Amino acid sequence: MYFIQRWRDETPLGKRVTAVPGVTVLDWFRQGWQQEAPEKWVDEQLDGGPSGLASIFEAARERDLPRPESMDQLRELLIEHLRVARTDDDPRVGWHTVRVRTSADETDLAYYLVDDQPAADYPETFAFPLHDSWPLPGGAVDAGFVHDVPVRALPAAGDGPDAVFSVRAGLASSGGRLDLDGAVMFPGLTLPRLAAHLHGTDDAEAARWPRDAQFLRALLPPGEQDAGAALDRFAWLDGHQPAADLAGQPPREPHPRTLVAREPHIAQVARYIDDLWGYDQWFLFDTHWAAAHPLLARSLLRWAAHWDPCEY
Repeated sequence: MYFIQRWRDETPLGKRVTAVPGVTVLDWFRQGWQQEAPEKWVDEQLDGGPSGLASIFEAARERDLPRPESMDQLRELLIEHLRVARTDDDPRVGWHTVRVRTSADETDLAYYLVDDQPAADYPETFAFPLHDSWPLPGGAVDAGFVHDVPVRALPAAGDGPDAVFSVRAGLASSGGRLDLDGAVMFPGLTLPRLAAHLHGTDDAEAARWPRDAQFLRALLPPGEQDAGAALDRFAWLDGHQPAADLAGQPPREPHPRTLVAREPHIAQVARYIDDLWGYDQWFLFDTHWAAAHPLLARSLLRWAAHWDPCEY
């Protein structure tokens, strides 16, 4: 079984992955049913458990709840007795997974418990959530890439199937919420051609773009022909400093914990903000990188579209 927590974790990808060997999700919940110290057990099992998860085991002891014999029974028990900070999203149980959205310290938090088999059977869903090393792999191929994830597509900048995707993945970029809008797509472009398109778009047209695309354009230095340079600039922004007016500002050294990686077809940054917010992630990649890593690319687009990677 895998445990994945999506929060302000101080990891460059803003999430934490813990493997719990030898059990299924149902087995694990059944083991927790009669634990004398549920919160301690959850913390030990998951290398620090998420807010509220131990509450189902506390309720089981206090109310003598029946131990679940199936995932359907587990769903009913979690909906009734698991403590979550939100009231508009019940715990979701299916695909031999449990997916929960809650909050901690006034910031959204999502966590997922996933059996080994669905993790292997549905890599387009779980490839990115289970990827726990930074940066994402590089490389590119001259091949097509297709996906079925909703994105915010801008007007086509050229003919052909190429496209560039901009993915903001950090909680800091959404004000601590997991109400996500999805990736921004620039159709008809590759990443090496994106900078010229950003420079060549007039202010009136750019004003109609999604905020993330406007932000990217504002970050790109005048005359710069590599769009990845925008992420270099993003890397040295201080904390939550906006990019509204960067003209004339000399480049600065980013925080020592900030990470930047650039290749012709993918640019990525994990900008360290502070001890409270951890990292803010931004990925720029095109269809040539996505064709080299199609499962990871589709999974990352899902990650940007919905708090629950099984939906979008």
